[in-house]
Amino acid sequence: MTGAKATGPTARAAPNPIVKLLLELGPLALFFLANSRPSLFRWLVGPILPAGLPEDKAGMLTSTAVLMVAVLITVIVSWARTGRMPVVPIVTAIMVLVFGSLTLWLQDKTFIEIKLTIVYCLLGGALLGAMALGKLILPLVLDIAIHLDKAGWRKLTVRWGVFFFALAGLNEVLRHYLTWDQWVAFKSFGVLPLTLLFAVGQTPMIMRHETKTDAYVDEM
Repeated sequence: MTGAKATGPTARAAPNPIVKLLLELGPLALFFLANSRPSLFRWLVGPILPAGLPEDKAGMLTSTAVLMVAVLITVIVSWARTGRMPVVPIVTAIMVLVFGSLTLWLQDKTFIEIKLTIVYCLLGGALLGAMALGKLILPLVLDIAIHLDKAGWRKLTVRWGVFFFALAGLNEVLRHYLTWDQWVAFKSFGVLPLTLLFAVGQTPMIMRHETKTDAYVDEM
């Protein structure tokens, strides 16, 4: 990564925020609905559900299977629209497929619940670890196109890294104390609003460090 060139990450066009939000909300909404009304999705995910599905696990396993299908569709649609694969959707899709498969196979909600913790730990660790090595990957992780000075990028990277670890910690606490239905509500309607609020809260700092040319360099 060298300089603020036209080919650099900050030079790309920003994705349509409405479409991006719909792609993020879609799988979460379907996950919640499938948990509440599993019978509505039996036609879609029946072939990948375990045989002899117990009624008390119908919501958990059906919603997990629906989430697996939904994230795959989201990645495909994103790639078809933009011709590239954003980091977070790819990481999320891989983790959903791996831990979702374990959930379906072992019929244990722990795997799909802990997936959220692992994803956010990976993101937080990648941001802070890369910065410690003199690399900047925040624009790739968040799929953003802004121009900041070096101090701004450092501050924003640290804040997002800490935030991701905080979300991981919050999930670990909640998954031990909430029922499955309550945790599904938290994942579906809690995580994204928290993330959006945190992102909006960074606006003053971004405005203070915004520049016309970007300090997107290897040595940071």
